[in-house]
Amino acid sequence: MDVSKTKTSFYRRLYVAWLIDSGAATSVPALMEATGMPRRTAQDTLAALADLDIDCAFEQREGERNNAGGYAIRDWGAIDKAWIERHLPVIKAVLNYP
Repeated sequence: MDVSKTKTSFYRRLYVAWLIDSGAATSVPALMEATGMPRRTAQDTLAALADLDIDCAFEQREGERNNAGGYAIRDWGAIDKAWIERHLPVIKAVLNYP
C-alpha cells in the first residue's frame, strides 16, 4: 500500500491521541510500547497534536512528584473521535502498528 507521508503523519497523530484518550497509553514509554515508534517520534507526535487543535496536556498525579502522571486529551477540536474508533483497523494497517 503506497501512502503519502502527509497521510501517515495525520493517522499517527490521530492514533496517538486515541491511545491517550482511551487510557491505553498515557506516557511516552507506553506510546512506544503500543506502537513500536522510537522515543523521539512519540515526543514529536505528542507535540504535533496541537497542529490539529487537539488539546493534549500532561497531568500530574495528585500528591506525586517528579512528573508522575500522564497525558490526557482535554479537547478534540474539530476531530471526530468516533471516526477514529470506526477506522482503527485501517489506521493501524496504514501505520503498520500492532
